[in-house]
Amino acid sequence: MTTRAVVIGAGHYLPERIVENAEFEKTLDTTDEWIRARSGIERRHFAAEGQTTSDLACRAARNALADAGLEPDDIDAIVLATSTADLTFPSAATMVQAQLGMTRGFAFDVQAVCAGFIYALTNANALIVSGQAKRVLVIGAETFSRIMDWTDRSTCVLFGDGAGAVVLEARNGSGNNADRGILSTDLNSDGRYRDLLYVDGGVSTQSTGFLRMEGKEVFRHAVEKLAATATTALDKIGMTSADIDWVVPHQANIRIIKGTAKKLDLPMEQVIVTVQDHGNTSAASIPLALSVGKQRGQIREGDVLVTEAIGGGLAWGAVVLRW
Repeated sequence: MTTRAVVIGAGHYLPERIVENAEFEKTLDTTDEWIRARSGIERRHFAAEGQTTSDLACRAARNALADAGLEPDDIDAIVLATSTADLTFPSAATMVQAQLGMTRGFAFDVQAVCAGFIYALTNANALIVSGQAKRVLVIGAETFSRIMDWTDRSTCVLFGDGAGAVVLEARNGSGNNADRGILSTDLNSDGRYRDLLYVDGGVSTQSTGFLRMEGKEVFRHAVEKLAATATTALDKIGMTSADIDWVVPHQANIRIIKGTAKKLDLPMEQVIVTVQDHGNTSAASIPLALSVGKQRGQIREGDVLVTEAIGGGLAWGAVVLRW
């Protein structure tokens, strides 16, 4: 008998304010057509004044718990992926724990930028497989609008705010790839590429800073590394792209999504795409897409999913799971 971490609930939350591409035409040398052609993005959501990452995360968490039919105290741990936590410390995860009224267990943040949810999911899986937790709430939440340089048209039009969450539960499996739950994971990073995507500020520099990105170089690394990590994760359990029902990628750029699907020899009809409506929500993008895909009726119990992401670091990885 093998312990598997099975997804039993999913939920998401998006701030009320919707920002269409046309809004940027008022302040930047850009157009709706330019943004759509280069990214596939049509609109994104921005958090309201005073609305924090933990606020978004808590709403997504409540929706995921409701989907799973659970209460906060049914959860043993919260793992929250974010690069835009409310405060330097404590963790946003502990703030969510308090807002939920969860009086037991433990909570912590994971920071791997856009790959954050993959890292969080992998850590949550390890907690369950090792017996340290039976149920884990895994959240990705961001308020990237707080770190945008609104004069840089190459970056500020790409990002949005939001949160997504899943509930993982320990279930018994047979130990083969027919099991439900997380079947394999693959994590990678290479700090030599730090300058391709970073924020030029932080606590030790006593500044907040803005997001900076070398878009062409990030694109070049993204397609190659995302396809490679997905293939590695599949290889670990003796599966191939032919076994995949859905790819649920990090929603950064439609050209990256299409390029990765092509390398995996999969049609776009098998890819969950939400980037047009949410923009790049960093660590929130994959759980958002999972929740939306389930709500649309695309993702169903028993489906094999590959989810992959790359972000600043560079950090990247993939998870294979059966829903």
